[in-house]
Amino acid sequence: MKHTPVLLERCLALLAPAVSRPQAVAVDATLGLGGHSEALLQGFPHLTVIGIDRDPQALALSADRLLGFADRIHLVHAVYDEIPELAARLGFPSVDGVLFDLGVSSMQLDEAQRGFAYAHDAPLDMRMDPTAGVTAADVLNTYDTRELTRILRIYGEERFASGIARRIVAERAREPFSNSGRLVELIRDVIPAPARRTGGNPAKRTFQALRIEVNAELAVLERAIPAALDALKVGGRVAVLAYQSLEDRIVKQAFAERTRISAPADMPVIPRDAMPKFTLITRGSEVPTAEEMAANPRAASARLRCIERTAA
Repeated sequence: MKHTPVLLERCLALLAPAVSRPQAVAVDATLGLGGHSEALLQGFPHLTVIGIDRDPQALALSADRLLGFADRIHLVHAVYDEIPELAARLGFPSVDGVLFDLGVSSMQLDEAQRGFAYAHDAPLDMRMDPTAGVTAADVLNTYDTRELTRILRIYGEERFASGIARRIVAERAREPFSNSGRLVELIRDVIPAPARRTGGNPAKRTFQALRIEVNAELAVLERAIPAALDALKVGGRVAVLAYQSLEDRIVKQAFAERTRISAPADMPVIPRDAMPKFTLITRGSEVPTAEEMAANPRAASARLRCIERTAA
């Protein structure tokens, strides 16, 4: 089940100045199948990696893949907004690099029974950690029309959110939702035919919204980016791969906040403590090459940003 992560070489190049230092420590905040961690451990022989994932299956598969690096890898079952606490617990009060590869993993998409993919009829689960929390079916069967409309409109950027929400509430009164196939058919029926002809599968936005809600992805990310920045040593870097605009906006805003001068604009001399402690390494966001997008269609929406801590 090995695959090459999106923008792998560029991620390694951006992190290299930080993680190539002696006794460096990096956090792979979204371990997945271990591709990034494997490349980091192979490329930087003195690096220790903390690999975090909320999915126990991902941790088990990565443990096999990374067996040859057992003395330099710590695998942790956790959510990535806990980076400072996890690192400290392992004996690392600060770290040199953090890498986030956001969104659903290839493994989760490819395993139909997890319910992430609208192309397969499967139980409506969508939990990244299948041992805890509410499922997508719970959301569909218990949220009222207003709440369903809100998450579809905000998290899925779905134009037809209110119509889909009303139909879900009407249909669940007849029979609760349990499998994805019925939901996909409902969405296809609600969305007008002209709108179905563009933008791929019409269920895509609803499934994205449900996945974000089930896993509290945006709330976790809003906590995780500042926490990762706080965990960095001077000279340390954070790189983030985002695949949809809501995630990328959170990352962009968090980075902008840390690279902004905090003194009033008209102040003639800027105090040292008002100067930013971080600097942007990427100008805006970087995107995959045409060749990479052709080889891996999932790379098409990727946006990569990187920031460095320049002062304590």
